[in-house]
Amino acid sequence: MSDSKLMRGTMVLTAATFASKIFGLIYIFPFTAIVGQTGIALYSYGYLPYTVLLSLATLGVPIAVSKFVSRYNSLGDYRTGHRLFKSGLLFMSITGLIAFLALFFAAPHIVPWIIENPTEQGNTFDDIVFTIRMVSVALLVVPVMSIIRGYFQGFQSMGPTAVSQVIEQIVRIVFILAITFSIVNIMEGSTGLAVGFATFGAFVGALGGLAVLLTYWFKRKKYIHEQIEKSTMDHQLSLKSMYKELIAYALPLSFVGLAIPLYQLIDLFTFNNTLIGSHLTQDESEVAFAVFSNTAHKIILIPMALATALSITLIPTITKSFTTNDTDLLQKQITQTYQVILFLTVPAAVGMSVLAYPAFGALYGLSDYEVGGYILQYYAPITLFFSLFAVTAAILQGINKQKIAVIALLAGLVLKIATNSVFLSMFGPLGGVLATYVGYTASIVITVWAIGKHADFSYKLIAKRAILIMVFTAVMAVGVMIANVGMQHLLPITTQIRAFPSLVVGVIVGAAIYLYLSYRSNLAGQVLGARFKFLNKKKQQQRGEG
Repeated sequence: MSDSKLMRGTMVLTAATFASKIFGLIYIFPFTAIVGQTGIALYSYGYLPYTVLLSLATLGVPIAVSKFVSRYNSLGDYRTGHRLFKSGLLFMSITGLIAFLALFFAAPHIVPWIIENPTEQGNTFDDIVFTIRMVSVALLVVPVMSIIRGYFQGFQSMGPTAVSQVIEQIVRIVFILAITFSIVNIMEGSTGLAVGFATFGAFVGALGGLAVLLTYWFKRKKYIHEQIEKSTMDHQLSLKSMYKELIAYALPLSFVGLAIPLYQLIDLFTFNNTLIGSHLTQDESEVAFAVFSNTAHKIILIPMALATALSITLIPTITKSFTTNDTDLLQKQITQTYQVILFLTVPAAVGMSVLAYPAFGALYGLSDYEVGGYILQYYAPITLFFSLFAVTAAILQGINKQKIAVIALLAGLVLKIATNSVFLSMFGPLGGVLATYVGYTASIVITVWAIGKHADFSYKLIAKRAILIMVFTAVMAVGVMIANVGMQHLLPITTQIRAFPSLVVGVIVGAAIYLYLSYRSNLAGQVLGARFKFLNKKKQQQRGEG
């Protein structure tokens, strides 16, 4: 298969993943309007254990299977990959069933870890058990989907994964919004019932994704079997050897990808039990947890998704440069990756922090406006930390040092566990935010050091660019503060609609100031000029002089 076709397939898959994430962000706004922040907290109680258990059940299977199948296909051995696929379907079905049973029957025992003594003030014991059990059903289907997606990707066919991801997300979201609206607004049922059925949307969406994959399979089954029959080699690997190789691919990838869910799982088991009684009532604590773990968190992921999408495209080229020992090109590529992340994420993080109150009010309404704006204001800069860890871990993967990324994550998690309850006791809801900063800082220090050592990378230029970016961001922040204060003086935020003008004007002013300073200094051209040539001021001047 040609490189251009592979690149096109990778771009399609990246676009589908990004679209799926955007859908996953947008639905949370109407969903919150239906069930409220307490309902969002309940949704998180079910989804966070499910996400971690799903990752453990699948162990990064799609990428690992695709690497395995691709490797043996390229050697003319289509049989080995197909044998892995067939045994993998059975294995994933068994692990999915075990994961489902574990989560379903553990639900009553998980509740005290989340809230020791739930009362009628917030979500009840039965509500939480019901929600966890409803989402657990998806574990029967999703692991099977993962191995089918990985097998198709091993043939360099990204379409089935891309289409199934998007369809899965659309079906899930439509089901969630339709069922919750019907239960709450038409049937006048409880929020607990509505949220429980909302988490069941993971299973319904998975059925939609699986239907797409099966359609592709039956269309391509004949072609795949023809390829198997034409195999020029058969390595005749034992299942033990195949799975050993598969796990070697999968474990580092899956563990690093679990970074954010693992941090959130620590918060899930410490947040309410630390704050209820000492600082807040159950209802107040659950609202704060919903903001911290879900609603504010969704806003924070927007710039992270944009920044990592642009920079992560460099990772395959970094792998190639490292493999071919092209040191100069490797230095340039790592420099460019860092620059893109800092250039996009630093101003976004600061801008979100300054505009926290109008942003939260515009997107989620004013019912929990004060606590939402307060937490978002301090939590927004974490988007820079999320982005830096994701990208530095990917660079380490590119230079074949993924074990260091795993060590870095473990170090961060240990610090998060050690400090979370202490900081929550000292600082209230912001304690969880601070503990996340501490953990991610430790992880990033390790990954940044490792890149410097193992890629022989110099940080002098990055340090200079970072200082310039921070200066421009500081100027931008002052401008946004003035615009925000002025807008709220002219148009006080008394309704959700009235929060939009302050947000929009603040974003426009911030973007104008930062882009103007970046363009005039040619920082934008140096960082993004290869992608957006109109930003390269020096080249334009040279053409003008010519």
